[in-house]
This record gives sequence, structure tokens and C-alpha cells, in this order.
Amino acid sequence: MIVRMITAATLARCGRALLLAALLVPHSLGCRGEATSGPSRLIWYTNPDNGGQRRIAERCSRESNGAYVIETQLLPNEADGQREQLVRRLAASDPSIDLMSLDTPFVAELANARYLLPITARADIERLTAGVLRGPLKTAHWKGQLVAAPFWANTQLLWFRKSVAAKAGVDPTRADFTWDRMIAAAEAQGKRVAVQGRRYEGLVVWINALVASAGGQILSEVEVGGAARPSLASAAGEHAAEIVGRLARSAARTSDLATAGEEETRSQFQSPDGAFAVNWPYVYRAAREAVAAGSLTRALLDDIGWARYPRVSVERPSAPPLGGIHLAIGAFTRHRTEALAALSCATSQRSNVEYMLSEGNPAVRATAYDDPSVRAAFPMAELIRESIDAAGPRPITPYYGDVSVSVQRTWHPPRNVRAPQTPRWTDEYMSQALRGDRLL
Repeated sequence: MIVRMITAATLARCGRALLLAALLVPHSLGCRGEATSGPSRLIWYTNPDNGGQRRIAERCSRESNGAYVIETQLLPNEADGQREQLVRRLAASDPSIDLMSLDTPFVAELANARYLLPITARADIERLTAGVLRGPLKTAHWKGQLVAAPFWANTQLLWFRKSVAAKAGVDPTRADFTWDRMIAAAEAQGKRVAVQGRRYEGLVVWINALVASAGGQILSEVEVGGAARPSLASAAGEHAAEIVGRLARSAARTSDLATAGEEETRSQFQSPDGAFAVNWPYVYRAAREAVAAGSLTRALLDDIGWARYPRVSVERPSAPPLGGIHLAIGAFTRHRTEALAALSCATSQRSNVEYMLSEGNPAVRATAYDDPSVRAAFPMAELIRESIDAAGPRPITPYYGDVSVSVQRTWHPPRNVRAPQTPRWTDEYMSQALRGDRLL
């Protein structure tokens, strides 16, 4: 028997009563149907943070002048768990999901299953997208409709130790700085290049950025859904495999490459052997906080430099990774007008700046980076803005779960990655997964 990942489209065909019985999260559907007086009660399902979304919800509630009150409900820690909980509730036509925080790769899946309320009024579209950087805006649409509002974005930068780069005679801030030059510089100094190589979504982020930076894509013809064409068996896919394999088999690899996530990468970069790392902007804020706490020296913080994501080839600018969260309205909400107003408040420039300062997550609106407080907290603000605008999204497809698992299974461990074998194997594996002919 062939078993596939449960997608939103699959759950939409299942019996609603059975799905309702399986829900293990608060707020029964019945209580939402009761008549109420006073402000509309909106439920916003949020991904875990340090309270930034809750504070925005409280402020927007106050500023609504009694139109609505937003209550936040916390989703699981892992992105896959967040997706599963939302899909199960939405498949049961749950009206309690008024707003939801969505990891960007899952937007297409939920929109394709008609679980997200499209935003169609011109004035609303203009208000929610004005000044939003190109990278996150690409992932907020499905089939020509705006189905989510970019809330915050993310991208990876190249972090380097200035002292190591100087001794190696390289300048990572030069436009022509490549992965090959970076690896060679680290090898020459007996230092390490830290990346996320564990078998999880971070590995897909790395591979996608390499492929996109080489001018290719993991999946093409995404508009045909499950019949989309895996396209790693290409010059771009082979170039990406060469870089992954070279680093994994070089003296510049970290000892924990095959098990490293973002935090392991940060730790390795700050160690005595650290030289280069690709990671999200939070690492600089974390380093500052460590200095204040006395667990990191000021000298090490001053030795940290930053640059745009490395190029795959000298001739082509890099396509940095793209991450972040979009906010969407549940298709079954009973409070469409209020939910749209709350969505507008939560994704405003004021909220962008507030959330970037409180949580360290980059804004989606370009002008937020001109705020003096943002500039003071993020000395690399201009680079973050540039990188998000030029970022390459992961495949925008309702079957992203199948795509991600296929890449993780075939590109791990990194030391076994070789060109052209690995890209070809991935295409075969992914094709079978998309057709439902392979166990995931």
C-alpha cells in the first residue's frame, strides 16, 4: 500500500465529522456559533515568539475602538506541526480561525484547498502590499489572487570573522565572492564554514538558495500542480551539488555538519575555529545579548562582519534564501470585515518596525528599514533589505511537503552528495512522490 503525506487537498475530501473529533486544540466550534454582543472576538493562531504577536494583537484591539478584540492562540513549535494543526481545523470548516500566521511555503497549499480568504478589493490589496519587498510578495499570491499579507520576512546573510578573512586575503563584501573562494579561504587558514546540514527544512533552504543562485529551480511548471516537473537535473542543480559535496568533504566542514541547525551553526561560527557562516540576521542580536550577559567577548563581536549571501558563480548575483511569516484570514471566519481590519493593523509599517525591534525578525516593508531605531539595532539593515528584495523563494506549490521531503531524503548526508547523480536521483524520487508512487 502506498502512503502519502496528508495534504490539505486530501483532508478537504475527508469526512468533516471525523476530522472534528480528531481536533486536540482549544475552542470548540459550537461556542463560536452562539450570539454575542459587544466587540467581535477574533482568534489569531500564532507561531511561537517572545510575545510580539500578542502585543500587536493587544494594540490593534485597543485601536479598533471596540470593533474587535483579538485573542492569540499558540501553534506548535515546529513548522510542520503548525501546518498540520491548521490544516486539520480548516478541513473541518472551523470558523474559529479568523487569522493565522503561516510559514510562507504553506500558503500555496492552503490557498489551493480554498482554506484562505482571498483579498479582492483593490483598496485592500493596495494597502496590504504597498511598499512590500519583492521577495515576500511573490509568496503571498496564488493563482493571481492575494491570499495572505506579508507580516515579516527573513533572509540569510554571509557572516564572517574579519580577522580570518584578512589573513586569507579575501574580501567577502566584494560582489564576486563565491562559495568556492570562501571554502578555499577557510581551508587555507585551518578554519570552518558553518551551514545548516541537518535533515530538516534548513537543508532545503540551503539547497534552494544554491540552485536559485545558479539560475535554476527545484521545481518548474508549478502551475500544473502534482504534474509539476522536478528540475534539479540541470546545470544549476549540478553546480549546487558540487558545492555541497565539496564543502562536506573538505577540511573546512564543521564536525557536526550533518546534524547542524541554526543554533549549531551560530555556535560553530563563534568558536575559535569559526571563519564563515550562512545564517539568519538573529545571530548578530544574539551575539550582542551574549556580550551583555558576559558569555561572549566584545572583541569577538567586533570581529563579526557581514555580506550578501555568497555567489555560486562570479557571473551571476546570488539569490539569498527567503523565509518569514504571512498572515491570512481563514476562509470560514464569521467576521470577515473585522478580520480584514485586524490584518491591516497587524501588518502595517508601525507593526513591522515594532516586531522587528521586539523579536528581531526583519520587516517586509522597505521603508521600515529607514527607521532610526531599526538602523541602530541592525547595522546591516540596508543589506537585509536588499537581500530580502532579491531573495529566491522555495517552490510555490500546493505539494511543497512532498518536494521538501524528497530533497531532504536525497541530499542527506551532505558528504554523499555528488553531481550529477544526486540531482538526477532527486528528480526521480520527487516525481514518484508527486505521483503518489513513493512512500514518504
